[in-house]
Amino acid sequence: MRRKWMLWVLSALFITSCLAVSSTPLVFAQTKAQVINEVNHDQSPALIEMSASPAQGGREPRQIPLHFVPHAAHRGQPDPIVQSLTGPLVSTTSASTTNGLGADFIAPPDTNGAVGATQYVLWVNTVFGVYDKSTGALVHGPVAGNTLWSGFGGPCETTNDGDPTVIYDKAANRWVMSQLANVSYGPPFYQCVAVSVGSDATGSYNRYAFSFTNLDDYPKLGVWPDGYYFSANMFQRQGNGALSFIGPQACVLERNAMLAGNKATAQCFQLSNFYYSLLPSDLDGSTAPPTGSPNYYMSLQLPGSSTLDFWKFHTDWTTPANSSFIGPTAITVGGFTEACDGSPNGLTCIPQLGTSQQLDSLSDRLMYRLAYRNFGDHESLVVNHSVDAGSAAGVRWYELRNPGGTPVVYQQGTYAPSDGNYRWMGSIAMDKAGDIALGYSVSSANMHPAIRYTGRVADASVDPLGTMEAEASIVEGTGSQTAGLSRWGDYTSMSIDPVDDCTFWYANEYLQANGTFNWSTEIAWFHFSSCGAPTAPPAPTGLAATPGNAQVSLSWNASTGAASYNLLRSGVSGGPYSQIATGLATTSFTNTGLTNGQTYYYVVQAQNSAGTSPYSSQASATPRAPVPPAAPTALVASAAKWKINLRWTQSTSSGVTQNKVYRSTTSGGPYSLLATLSATTTYSDSNVGAGQTYYYVITAVNGGGQSGYSNQASAKGK
Repeated sequence: MRRKWMLWVLSALFITSCLAVSSTPLVFAQTKAQVINEVNHDQSPALIEMSASPAQGGREPRQIPLHFVPHAAHRGQPDPIVQSLTGPLVSTTSASTTNGLGADFIAPPDTNGAVGATQYVLWVNTVFGVYDKSTGALVHGPVAGNTLWSGFGGPCETTNDGDPTVIYDKAANRWVMSQLANVSYGPPFYQCVAVSVGSDATGSYNRYAFSFTNLDDYPKLGVWPDGYYFSANMFQRQGNGALSFIGPQACVLERNAMLAGNKATAQCFQLSNFYYSLLPSDLDGSTAPPTGSPNYYMSLQLPGSSTLDFWKFHTDWTTPANSSFIGPTAITVGGFTEACDGSPNGLTCIPQLGTSQQLDSLSDRLMYRLAYRNFGDHESLVVNHSVDAGSAAGVRWYELRNPGGTPVVYQQGTYAPSDGNYRWMGSIAMDKAGDIALGYSVSSANMHPAIRYTGRVADASVDPLGTMEAEASIVEGTGSQTAGLSRWGDYTSMSIDPVDDCTFWYANEYLQANGTFNWSTEIAWFHFSSCGAPTAPPAPTGLAATPGNAQVSLSWNASTGAASYNLLRSGVSGGPYSQIATGLATTSFTNTGLTNGQTYYYVVQAQNSAGTSPYSSQASATPRAPVPPAAPTALVASAAKWKINLRWTQSTSSGVTQNKVYRSTTSGGPYSLLATLSATTTYSDSNVGAGQTYYYVITAVNGGGQSGYSNQASAKGK
């Protein structure tokens, strides 16, 4: 179903700092930010209460097109920083794992996930699910991606076009979820963005739609203090329906407005088609960038030498004409050749066991995320892409420093152990201690695609700069993707836990049996001991108790590091307390079935894997049965042609939900119910006869019942 919605209309010891600032002129399609107004926004009901749009199942398998940008072969010199030898096994805890979402008859899965205060959200192209972080259990879903826009209207609700991104805004404790819409029918094309109202991914969302004349393909999001930055490859639809690449676009969404649920705008800079596939920086950790810091964007320079391109996006929400997208600065890195470059099948050359079908490397772009962290004494960015490494493919990774000034390559390496296996489709992040984790896919003619990871600690005396430790397995696949489907990815997802700022969470795809459109995903989490053991959370603050009818509603502030909460109650101030609820994932609870007139005393505790906090401060409440409201006052009746207008002063009692209008043709009654209204102060009676006098009274209604009559007012019909 389509609705009328058109009005809504981005070895190993080669340490260094190979840096060159390019004199390349700015190549833009525009030099001033284009301001894009939202098409629509609203606030949804709680996700868990919304009618779930059906998942893809039962339809014909569908391959999401890869809108590839042809470019000259990028062949550098042999990679000078290949790490072919490995040392001891990566020094993390053994990875805990849980099954992710399975095939939805759409490929590739676009495996994307993020970790929040108590939950993990995994989105695989057109469906997503919410997991309990402490147990790994799926607690909601899988549901179709456009479930988030149920009741919103327009293509965000009626189409489900994937290319999703889910990120967690750590500073605000909010989820940010986004996907495309109207891809088959545009222009216009839509970016649908939902920002949660709280830290619970199953709660309500502030929902937005932004429209574009051109297809905003392969969008990627990053959180920054002054905005939600995103990038997309823009394609123009031609008269014959074909899509023509016009260049990447860098945009920023108005974060503060979206957090508040207010009307929001975006600002965008369109680059020429000389560039391709930007990534915005995404903030990790609890330390914000320096005040006024721009957001950073990077891409591979294609075609060209072994170079990364670097931009600075500064946003002025008050005066958009002052916003700027400055760059590129060309950063020279160790020489490389894109993985599979020169392959007869383009960038498709990854072999698998038991089939001649090869897989796409997507080596023409930097892989999500461009992870940023401010350590106080320095700022770092980490990112990766896939390169040729002799007879196989390896993962090239970088740590850049000083992005606010002239960026330098602090360390870089190509992880490619000499075992004949291909490594690609990576994602990288850094914990608060400076340790790095890198997850990726592994395959060869002798093995099915697997999911593995490596990493390094920050101490260069343990892990020399530019080197990674020996990889660990997350899951070894038992099937290969067979004939007719080369797509793999298109991305994977390494995120960092906002609670301890140490635990890495990684999601990727694999197959359990040979076939097509039958992929599986796995979620894994682990941490380095060098990042420190987790500690028990502090006691929650701000416990408040609000009495109701035979119940008390409680709320409290989130406790840093908490995985869940326990609520305790006593009939005596100061305890002893007994638990009435455990393992709560939210910061609110309603205690029902109480005795009216009795006072109850409450405390709350926070807990995580390291232990339980002390009690919070005590809060108390005395539930009471509600009482009917006082009657409305100052009722006045005035006659007009064919009707009598009433107005009155609303009851001063709290909780009034309705007013009832009564009428009689006799002063003093008896009265008959004429109308039941929402709480209001006016009414027009249009069922009147000329010359007849009518007498009116009004009552008010709340949870305690109905008030007595107001004063009587009368008027004669005309």
